[in-house]
Amino acid sequence: MLLLELKILTLNIWGIPFVSSDRATRVEAICKELSSGQYDIVSLQEVWSQLDSEQLQQGTSSVLPYSHYFHSGVIGAGLLVLSRYPILGTLFHAWSLNGYFHRIQHADWFGGKGVGLCRILVGEHILHLYNAHLHAEYDNDNDEYKTHRVIQAFDTAQFIEATRGNSVLQILAGDLNTQPQDITYKVLLYTSKMKDSCGSDTIRTNECGRNSYTSPRALEKNPLGIRIDHIFVRGADHINAEIVEYTLPFPERVPGQKFSYSDHEAVLAKLRLTSLSRTAESPVIVEQVECRIAEQVSRELGAGDGNAEEIPANICLDVAQQLPAARTAALNEALSLCDASLLQLNTDRLLYYSAATVLFVLLVLLVEFTAPVGLKTIYLLLKFIVFGVILFCLFMASIWNYMERNGVLQGKKSMEIMLLHAQKYEYIY
Repeated sequence: MLLLELKILTLNIWGIPFVSSDRATRVEAICKELSSGQYDIVSLQEVWSQLDSEQLQQGTSSVLPYSHYFHSGVIGAGLLVLSRYPILGTLFHAWSLNGYFHRIQHADWFGGKGVGLCRILVGEHILHLYNAHLHAEYDNDNDEYKTHRVIQAFDTAQFIEATRGNSVLQILAGDLNTQPQDITYKVLLYTSKMKDSCGSDTIRTNECGRNSYTSPRALEKNPLGIRIDHIFVRGADHINAEIVEYTLPFPERVPGQKFSYSDHEAVLAKLRLTSLSRTAESPVIVEQVECRIAEQVSRELGAGDGNAEEIPANICLDVAQQLPAARTAALNEALSLCDASLLQLNTDRLLYYSAATVLFVLLVLLVEFTAPVGLKTIYLLLKFIVFGVILFCLFMASIWNYMERNGVLQGKKSMEIMLLHAQKYEYIY
């Protein structure tokens, strides 16, 4: 029996004040496109300006009258949800690991990132929309945030599982900053039991040739672009969530302009929810869950191109049976990352303490010796700088080091618990 059909859209709007190019014109164009009435629920990221948030809410209120902007951190979480249907409740879960405060050029820490939940009433049914923007990957060859992002992914999966409640559908829509081959993607998908709504290996959402903001250097590195914006779905136990359509719905350029709507592409997934009959629910549910998960695993094993219809039943079941092994492998890889990060944290602590000791000796020498004639101001300024760096090193070696260490340990222990009990209680996991 058909319950409902929904069109879900996600877009990172690239709304960084004073940094993002053509921001005002693009936000206005996004408002106009979202007001077309083609979308039921919209999940936006990088809405860093309160004024942009208000403009997006007011500019789309005729067709998307319900909205919620998640506040967090210093500059806000940057997450905005617009909905055709009433939002009954919201909840925000901040991640314990989210970059470094002194990396101002990256600024992820200042956003207080996390995952936002909106409980939405569609007819007589409750669905959960989760909006998230994981830590960015700034250097693929030397990704110092990889462990942070993996723990964020695992934390998000556990948050979704813990808050499912009576919802008929859970949707995770956002810029997850991870590609299908990445460990972050595998941990999030395999531990949440959600399905990637994209059934194609050719779709790209960032750094692709169709986008005006893609640099030649990015194209040279990844000629086809990357897919890091995702819509994951999971129906309730007696609900079948079918992906009817998956597209990049926005035009390549803002009408009348030479630039795109954002440096990311908007992603649209049309979903159809049907209820499963009670008499056949057990075998049907098992078969459908196995086949959905097989779509994901098969991309790595070469059993198909991601389309369920192209996977024969016997291959579908064989691949699905390998899910526990795939999930175990992903968790083991994630745990290895955590162990490496803990070792690095120990090294960092020693380095910061050593630097603080050397600088303290230098400061003592500066205090003992009289400043040369005519250089008293520079000499005094140098003392303040050295003293400030000493305080920074002590803070990084103590308070910050323990904060990050506890964040990694918490994620590591949670993964170990799942790994320990997953096979024994497979019917739950």
